[in-house]
Amino acid sequence: MGLELYLDLVSQPCRAVYLFAKANRIPFEMRSVQLLQGQQMTDDFAKVNSLKRVPALKDGDFTLAECSAILHYLSQKYNTPGHWYPSDLQSRARVEEYLSWHADSIRGTFGTMLWIQMLGPLVDVHVPQEKVDRNIALMTQLLQQLEEKFLQDKPFLTGDHISFADLMSLEELIQTVYAGYDVFKDRPKLAAWRGRVEATLGEKLYQETREAIHKLCTDPSAFKDIPSAMQERMKLRLMKIP
Repeated sequence: MGLELYLDLVSQPCRAVYLFAKANRIPFEMRSVQLLQGQQMTDDFAKVNSLKRVPALKDGDFTLAECSAILHYLSQKYNTPGHWYPSDLQSRARVEEYLSWHADSIRGTFGTMLWIQMLGPLVDVHVPQEKVDRNIALMTQLLQQLEEKFLQDKPFLTGDHISFADLMSLEELIQTVYAGYDVFKDRPKLAAWRGRVEATLGEKLYQETREAIHKLCTDPSAFKDIPSAMQERMKLRLMKIP
């Protein structure tokens, strides 16, 4: 059996892995794991990733979890162009610097609007407006840091060429757009960066990759048949929104 990627393209980390693999023509079998159906909680999936999270990778007898680790593995195994994860020590450190900040600051924060606007109503949970306002204020602060600390006046987040950092960041931010809150509005520098990233990989690939999240946000009724156990997990997640 060749390389298998376990993904749900509603998920930002899954989209980043899918984009990277497709853009670099890495051959793989996609194994769909529908998060809203709770398929990540099954015993069969636990054999691939006992953490019961996607994305996950299976390469023969080798399994791997977590988006950054999977991107690193794929880049090394398939000898992808060096701009994704540079060999130069300082250039690589810049990518790692961003990925660390992303995990601590961007990841999760920019998915909150999707939970509030799209996923909450699916399980009849409506988040109080004061929480919505608090999260918008936090996103505004983080966007400022993203522009001033990382993007600055560069074409891409860590330099002159696209890297892991750009894939992961854009797919996190784009969720807010689909959820009805455009983080790129009134931010021309950030909007221009988005345009460069999308142009680098091509409109067709991005449309393909975002089809699932587009459907979730334009036709949420198609996702209403959620198992009761998964509904309870979603309600718990929504209750934890600060």
